Amino acid sequence: MTETRANITVIEGVRPPLPWPQRFAGLIQSAFLIVIAVIALIPIIAILLGTFQDGGSLIRSGISFAIDFGSFDLDSYRVLFTDSGDYFLWFWNSLWLTAVQVVLTLLVSSFVSYGLAMYEFRGKQVVFVAVLIVMTVPFEMLMLPLYMQVNDFDLADTFTVIWLPFLAHAMTIFFFRQYFLGVPYELVEAGRVDGVSEFGIFFRLVLPIAKPAIAAMAILNGMMCWNNFLWPLLVLRSSEKFVLPIGLNALLTPHGNNYDLLIVGAFFSLVPILLLFLAFQRYFIEGMTAGAVKG
Repeated sequence: MTETRANITVIEGVRPPLPWPQRFAGLIQSAFLIVIAVIALIPIIAILLGTFQDGGSLIRSGISFAIDFGSFDLDSYRVLFTDSGDYFLWFWNSLWLTAVQVVLTLLVSSFVSYGLAMYEFRGKQVVFVAVLIVMTVPFEMLMLPLYMQVNDFDLADTFTVIWLPFLAHAMTIFFFRQYFLGVPYELVEAGRVDGVSEFGIFFRLVLPIAKPAIAAMAILNGMMCWNNFLWPLLVLRSSEKFVLPIGLNALLTPHGNNYDLLIVGAFFSLVPILLLFLAFQRYFIEGMTAGAVKG
């Protein structure tokens, strides 16, 4: 089926070519994004190349792309897999603590956000303002009183203290609230009419349409948890309970520096975050955009 409009033949199902100004603008945009992607990948490529070089000489001369590939070796990988000490223990601690903290933070924060978005109760605006205030307070200001509270509850040097204080995360609560404000309230009312419980409405009706927001917050919270350094450094004292950032920092001591393990270990610490992003990338941009415009 064809039809002629203004001397242009349009074939159904075939997209007409774009005018050359739009094609040129698209090429410029693509080239710009490629340049930004290359710039973002330079540190990762640099540290990857550094894993094949001697750690001591690398620290002395720095990372350079003018590299003699004939001097590459696998000594750093041999150190990691045969003489890494507690590296894999630290890696495992970070891995499961990040998984637990992300899941529980998303669950608790989404509960709070759902209540702020869908229910009317006395003091609702006060709670929301408190969330906004907490978002503006640097963690360094809360660190000392939180540490004193942890000692009062005898939770220091335990894994629980890593994730427990951050389950109701202010930024995550704010993001989810903005997203839930865009969920039609008629959907909630329809669930109640059908006899679905409040938890059933949340888990069976609301959460399935909030996948983009969940994916976006999973990535952001996963990055924060995985890279968390200051708080675990303050509350953990046993080396077997160290998370990966603290463990890598412990390799640098006044008595000797294990640069070989530090460099290759730092590179492998990127892998979980890259996998997390690749797993949720299809939802990430959609979720960030939706969270910015809802409500």
